[in-house]
Amino acid sequence: MLGAWLLAGDVRAQEIPTRKDTVAAPADTTKQKFDERVMSNLREISQRKTIMGKLLKAILVFDRRDEEVLGLDAELIQREYERHNYKVVRHINIMTLDALGYSIHDTTRVPRSFLEKAGNSLHVKTRRHLVRNKLLFQRMEPLEPLALVESERLLRQTDYLLDARIIVDERTTTDDSVDVLVITKDIFSLGGSGSYTPSSGSGRVALRELNFLGLGHQIRGSYRFNMNAPRSWETTAGYTVENIGNTYITADINYFDQNFYKERSAYLRRDFFATNTRYAGAVGASKIDEQLLLPPVPEDTIQRFAEVGYHRQDLWLGRSFKFKSYNLGFEPRGRLITALRVINTNFYTKPTENFQDNVLGIASLGYSVRRYYKDRYLYGFGRTEDIPAGTLASVSYGYERGDLFNRRYFGLDLSFARYNKEAGYLYSRAGYGSFIRNGKWEQGMLELESLYFTRLYENGNWKLRHFILGRSTIGINRNPEELLSINNEEGLRGFRSGLLRGNRRVVINYEANLYTPFKLFGFRLATLVFADVAWLSYGNKSSPFKSTPFQGFGAGIRFRNEYLSFSTIQILVGYYPKIPANENFNNLRIYESSRSYYDFEDFRFTQPGIAEFR
Repeated sequence: MLGAWLLAGDVRAQEIPTRKDTVAAPADTTKQKFDERVMSNLREISQRKTIMGKLLKAILVFDRRDEEVLGLDAELIQREYERHNYKVVRHINIMTLDALGYSIHDTTRVPRSFLEKAGNSLHVKTRRHLVRNKLLFQRMEPLEPLALVESERLLRQTDYLLDARIIVDERTTTDDSVDVLVITKDIFSLGGSGSYTPSSGSGRVALRELNFLGLGHQIRGSYRFNMNAPRSWETTAGYTVENIGNTYITADINYFDQNFYKERSAYLRRDFFATNTRYAGAVGASKIDEQLLLPPVPEDTIQRFAEVGYHRQDLWLGRSFKFKSYNLGFEPRGRLITALRVINTNFYTKPTENFQDNVLGIASLGYSVRRYYKDRYLYGFGRTEDIPAGTLASVSYGYERGDLFNRRYFGLDLSFARYNKEAGYLYSRAGYGSFIRNGKWEQGMLELESLYFTRLYENGNWKLRHFILGRSTIGINRNPEELLSINNEEGLRGFRSGLLRGNRRVVINYEANLYTPFKLFGFRLATLVFADVAWLSYGNKSSPFKSTPFQGFGAGIRFRNEYLSFSTIQILVGYYPKIPANENFNNLRIYESSRSYYDFEDFRFTQPGIAEFR
């Protein structure tokens, strides 16, 4: 890890200014002077021949190279390109840039330092044909609406690319043809993460290569050791090959050997990756063994588990239909989608009589409208990020044929999101699903979710954004062994209870992120504070709000180098005033995490299925 940090130490993270309006507001010289004064004082200290001066000079980067990106507040359908729709693409010129020292916005910039050049020598640059295979338009064919912006978004969301731009060369454009320039910038694709606890000797090591030999293949692996668990070690591995033969079909092979979960699976899948994708589907098989947590009783002091094991074969196919448009310069975003899925499950270990071998067939009808906007400082530290907005509605109906009983399934889901550069982003979702047997609704679930984040507040080089997430999961006539927790991502971040379980849950999370102008070994720094509240109840007719909620409060730091494939590293301190009965752990906890607590829900139609109760 230290070697990778030193390798990236001389890389300057990009600071991308927002587009300036035609009538600009007067500059706030007070804010500018404050930032300049802070940085000037730190720079002056770093030049002293003291221990503090040498430390600041070693870890902070004061020189900034700004880059200008326009259109970050605009929807990803650029009106200036509409006049090129249906023109023939004469040439597609592809420029791939190495990970360190290059700029996607200034192609004349080259690596200057030894560390940048050395880092690039260890990195295999992405092959041009991989970029070409991602494009939704081809040479000597008409340029269809949305092809440019959708191709750029797909490239930007590729794991081994930091950013991408697709530009129509206006200098060579004619009335019936165009030349297109595609520019991509790699990340340093070899990376990983790790942790170690000196008091217990436990730790975790994870490695991944996101672009093996420049071919776009992904290899992942992790190993945990000296765990306080039935077995002291765990390991996982995975291999992914994406966009096989320019078909957007991806192959996944996964292996998990953990204490309470084991999986061996292989899948071929193709998503509705773009707005105008017509066909999607998947086929695969898996073998899964897991330890199912049993319902707690008041006298429990340790967790009780039952074993469940099964083989599963899965197949689904979907087709989207677009609506007629009488405007050749605009393609409608709405899609009507139909899908059918068949799942065959055979249990070789059954913990209770509620598990049966079965074949489930389920059909869905959905309507999807997708659009994307550009913004910064959401999950990244200045790179361009695509924000999904739109509407997704679907209704599902299925039939399960089992060796003990047969039953039907009904599901309904509705979600929408709106984005405004001044007001921020609002996402809401409501979903319901339940089996029906002999006129009785069973194993039902109602889900409600809403996410809001504010616009980016800027004070010189300091940036602030707030996040609020509300979620509720209400189980309806669930089986006794189907339980919810409020641990970590499911409720209170950093909270870990082995006994606290229920089947009705309500959670509210708040977080404020402050992005600083400081860099540590090329890693940009941010600070955060959070407050979480969770209600949990047990019983199909219970109310979560009748009990005192569990709470979590804390703060931490977050750092990331956008040029490397290392996960975002977070070090957090959490305080939990209320401790579950029969459990003894500290109210105060210091821990590290590489997962982002919030994430976007894309309005991409996915495979039909049973709503997961977790």
